[in-house]
Amino acid sequence: MSRGRPAVTGGTPTGRWAAHTAPAPHRGEEPLGKRQPEGPPPAPAVQRIRLRYTKRGRLRFTSHRDFQRAFERALRRAEVPMAYSAGFTPHPKVSYANAAPTGVGSEAEYLEIALTAQRDPEKLRTLLDESLPTGLDIIDAVEVRTSGLADRLTASVWELRLDGVTVEAAEKAVETFLAAETVEVQRKTKNGMRTFDTRGAVAGLQALPPQADRPLDDACAILRLVVRHLTPAVRPDDVLSGLRAVADLAPPVPAAVTRLAQGLFDEESGTVTDPLAPDREAAPAAPQTAAGTVSATAPEGPAA
Repeated sequence: MSRGRPAVTGGTPTGRWAAHTAPAPHRGEEPLGKRQPEGPPPAPAVQRIRLRYTKRGRLRFTSHRDFQRAFERALRRAEVPMAYSAGFTPHPKVSYANAAPTGVGSEAEYLEIALTAQRDPEKLRTLLDESLPTGLDIIDAVEVRTSGLADRLTASVWELRLDGVTVEAAEKAVETFLAAETVEVQRKTKNGMRTFDTRGAVAGLQALPPQADRPLDDACAILRLVVRHLTPAVRPDDVLSGLRAVADLAPPVPAAVTRLAQGLFDEESGTVTDPLAPDREAAPAAPQTAAGTVSATAPEGPAA
C-alpha cells in the first residue's frame, strides 16, 4: 500500500479517511450526527413549586450530589408528576440554589421543581418529607408566582459554635475584626491559591454565650455571622481564618457551622428576609365561604 493512501477493507475506506469518503445520506434520511430521540416529547410543566429543606445532624456531611440522589428517589417514592427535560437522557427538572458546603448544617436550603400536574404545595411537602431520611427535612413549600429566586438569595445568616473558646475571647476577636478595613485570607481553589478580602462581605458579626444546654465550666462561644453573597464567595471558614489572622483566635477543635437563613439582605435593618415571602404575597386571596369566613392560607415559614 502506498504511503498516504486510505486503508481499504472490503472496498470501504477506514480510519481518518473514512469521514471524507463516506457516502452521502439518501434523500429523506437523517444525516449522521443529527439523530433525534424516539417517542413523543416530554409533557410540559404546568406548575412549579419552591421548597425549603434542612441538613441536620449527621446528614450535614452529605454532599450536594448525595442530596440530589436522595431527593430524586424521594420524588419517585412520593409519585410526584415531575416534568422532564428533552433529549436522550431525560432528567427531572429540579433547580438548586446556592447549596451549603459539605459538612455544614443548614436550616435554609432552597430548590424548585416543575410538575406536569397541579398539586397542593403543603400535601406535596408532606409526601416528600416522609420519603426523605430524618435530617433532610422539607419544612416549607410554596407555588411559584414570582421570578428570580436566586436573585433573592443575596446573604446568609450563619451560626458558628466555637468549643474551647470563651465568650470574652470571642468578643475581643470580633471587635478587632470589625475595626479592620480589610482582612485578607488565602484559600486554595482549582486555579491555585487565591487571596481575597473577607471583611467586605461581612454585614454583621457578634459573639454570644451558648444556650443553657452546656455546663458552666465548659468554654464555648457562639458567633452569629451575616455574610453577603459576593464573588468570590466568602464562607464561614474564611471568616474564621480572618479572625485567626487579625486576632489570633484559634479554636482548639473545628467549629460546628450551621446556616440559619438565607435570602434578600435588608441594608436598613441588617436582616435577611424570607425569599419565599414574595410568592406567598402574590397568591390570590382565599375565597370567602357562605358563612363569610376566609379559608386558611399557607402557613408562614420560619422567621429568617
